[in-house]
Amino acid sequence: MKWDTLISDKRLGLEKFHDPRMHTRSDFQRDYDRMIFSSPFRRLQNKTQVFPLPGSVFVHNRLTHSLEVSSVGRSLANEVAMRLRSLHPGEPWLGHLDSIGDIVATSCLSHDIGNPPFGHSGEKTISTFFSEGGEISRALKTCLTPQQWNDLIHFEGNANSLRVLTHQFVGRREGGFAMTYSAIAAVVKYPHSSLMAGPAGKFGFFASEEETYRKIASELGIPEIEPGRFARHPLTHIVEAADDICYQIMDIEDAHKLKILSTAQVVELLSGFFTGEEKEKTLRGVGHLDDPNEQVGYLRSKVIGRLVEGCADEFAANEADILAGAYPGNLISHLPAPLCEAYGECARTAVSKIYRSPEVVDIEIAGNRIITYLMKALTEAALYPDRHFSRLLLEKVPRQYDIRAVDLYTRIQSVLDHVSAMTDVYALDLFRRLTAHSLPAV
Repeated sequence: MKWDTLISDKRLGLEKFHDPRMHTRSDFQRDYDRMIFSSPFRRLQNKTQVFPLPGSVFVHNRLTHSLEVSSVGRSLANEVAMRLRSLHPGEPWLGHLDSIGDIVATSCLSHDIGNPPFGHSGEKTISTFFSEGGEISRALKTCLTPQQWNDLIHFEGNANSLRVLTHQFVGRREGGFAMTYSAIAAVVKYPHSSLMAGPAGKFGFFASEEETYRKIASELGIPEIEPGRFARHPLTHIVEAADDICYQIMDIEDAHKLKILSTAQVVELLSGFFTGEEKEKTLRGVGHLDDPNEQVGYLRSKVIGRLVEGCADEFAANEADILAGAYPGNLISHLPAPLCEAYGECARTAVSKIYRSPEVVDIEIAGNRIITYLMKALTEAALYPDRHFSRLLLEKVPRQYDIRAVDLYTRIQSVLDHVSAMTDVYALDLFRRLTAHSLPAV
C-alpha cells in the first residue's frame, strides 16, 4: 500500500462531484464536523459504555468515550506523522500525512455508531437471538445464504458502523454520510466477511456492504489477501490503539469514581506503566495532589501520553509491515514489556473486578431481556406483516428502515438497523409500552 493512494478525499456517493480545489476546511475536516452534528453520533450520549448511565456519579457513555478516543487518536496520528516525516525526508507524498490526524479523529468519532444499546452485551444478545435457535431462527436459516446467516449469528458493531456510515436508508442520499473513502476505510478493524468471523465472531462488513467496501479498497489500493479478506488500512491500527487506550484506562478511572477500586489500587495499577526515575517522578506528582480524583486524573493523563508515544514508535518502526498488510495483531500488544505488562494488569483487573461487578451484570441482564423481546417482536412483524399485532408494530418503525421490503434479508437487516440505533432509554420505554407496563397518559 502507498500513502499517496491511501489518503483520498473522494466521497462515497458523490464521486462525480469530486472537487480537488482547496477550501477553508479540508474534506477530512468536513467529515469530522459532519459526524459531530449527526443524529447517530448524538444518540451515543444515551448508550451504555460499561457502567449504568449516570445517576449521582458521572461515568462514561458511548459519546464521551468516542470523543476521548478521537482526541487520543488525533494525537497519536500526529505523532506517527512526525516520525514518518523524519524517516522519509523529501518524499513527494509527505504532504498527505498532514491529513491523517483529521482522518483518524473522524474515524474514532464514528467507530461506535453501529453499537446497539446496553454496551457490548447488546451485540451478544442480538447474535444469540439468532444462534440459540427457536422457531424464528429455524425459519430464517433456511431462507438466507450462508453469509447472510453468519451476519446475524455474529452480529458485530464494527460491521454495523460501516453500514450506518455508507448505507442509503429510505429517503436518504446515496453513500449514506457521503464521507471520504479514507475516513470510512480507517473504521473497518476486521476487513473480512462474516464467513471468516472465527471463534471471536469479528468481521468488518455485512453481505449488503461488501461491494461498497470492495469499491473503497480498490480505490485506496488496499489488497485482498485472500478471497473475502483484505489488508487493513494502515490508519485503522491507530484508530484501534486509541480505542484500546481509552477504554482500558478510562474504565479504571470510572471504577474508582464508583468506589469499585480504591485510590491505592488505581495508583498501583497506573504507576505500573512507569519504571525507575520516571516512576518516582510520577509518584511525586501524585503526592502533590490531595484530592483522590485529581490524583487518578493526573496518572491517567500521564499513562495515556506514555501509551501514545509507545504506539507511535511501534507504528513507525513497523511501517513496512503495516503497509504490506503483514503486521500481526495490534499496536498495544507489541509495546515494550513494562508497558505491555502494566496494560495486561489493568485488563485482568477490569475483567475480575469491573466487568463482573453487580452494577454491570445488572445492566447486562436487563438489557438482554429488553433487546431479546424487541428483536422477537420486530422480527415476527417482519416475517408475518399481515398479522394484526404486526401491522400495529410496523407503524412504529421509522420510515427510513425498509422493514416492508420484498427481500427477507433486507427486512431482517431493517430490524437490526432499528434496534441497534435505539438508545438505552428508548429501548426500555418501547419495551414497557409493548408489554403494557407503560401506557400513554396513565
